[in-house]
Amino acid sequence: MSCQKLLSDMRKADEMFNLINDGDYIGVGLSGGKDSSLLMYMLKMYQYLFNNVYGGNFKIIGIHINLNFGEDDMSDLWKWFDENELEYYSEDSEIADILGYHLKNDRIDCSLCSKLKKGAVIKAAKKLGCNKVAFGHHADDALETMMMNMIYGGRIATFDPKMYLDDSGITFIRPFSMSFESDISKTAKELQIPVVSSGCPNDGYTKRADMKEMLHHVYHNYPGSKENLLKSIYNKEQLNLYMDKIEKKPNHHD
Repeated sequence: MSCQKLLSDMRKADEMFNLINDGDYIGVGLSGGKDSSLLMYMLKMYQYLFNNVYGGNFKIIGIHINLNFGEDDMSDLWKWFDENELEYYSEDSEIADILGYHLKNDRIDCSLCSKLKKGAVIKAAKKLGCNKVAFGHHADDALETMMMNMIYGGRIATFDPKMYLDDSGITFIRPFSMSFESDISKTAKELQIPVVSSGCPNDGYTKRADMKEMLHHVYHNYPGSKENLLKSIYNKEQLNLYMDKIEKKPNHHD
């Protein structure tokens, strides 16, 4: 039943944000983690629903970029992909070496790493003929990003479920935007998806990890808060901020 919940969430995200269209060829960024691998599996399931509901078709291919942090062996994951008839492509990169030359406070710069990984996946997707790239970011990621922007950036913002990248001509989508990590973890466990560590030295020691811990405390102590926080991201009718009240003060010297 976990797959059905995620399938319903994916359909909701697609209908809200128009993520997938007939004829799309979607490259799915694979990290070796549960989120991206499960996204491939769920998109394959969604192909059948998409065909029956919208009368269209789309194709998918997994794209894995080896960061060369000393990642664990991917063979078990690729075996699982083959067993589930999921197509994938993998290539090497020098991202770990590049990050080593651009340390921030003697640590890997997470922001730069994210940009390099995204750029490498998009480059590979274009080479394969894809018109869209999908990442496995989910609703919890969106809420954590919003809190980080508020606390560290002084702005209320999170990532977009869909955005067109002018410089590459690729449309970037996040089909798990309405899916919670708890449902993803439960489904990944049921499907026995092998999980491969990225080897990143920053794992577990980031600002995002702090946000995750803080929000977990909120969710635990205030039932329903997670669902309401997610709703606040896309509920435009309920937006009520100081910025809406700003008025230009009259210039009495005019």
